[in-house]
Amino acid sequence: MTDRYLSVPQVAELLGTTERFPRRLVSERRITFVKVGSHVRIPESAVIAYIESHTVQPVTPRRRARRAA
Repeated sequence: MTDRYLSVPQVAELLGTTERFPRRLVSERRITFVKVGSHVRIPESAVIAYIESHTVQPVTPRRRARRAA
């Protein structure tokens, strides 16, 4: 499978954020990216991996035991 390389605006749209957030991820080296000349491209697989690694699963509430009156 060939990986798509997304621009910063495309990544921002995919994440539902402004362009500032993916640019910060790149500048802090928190996501894989490729420099093509002066352009930054982020592999789609890296965005998916980032989302999966930062997904928080819901907590299942424990049932409380009833106290006898």
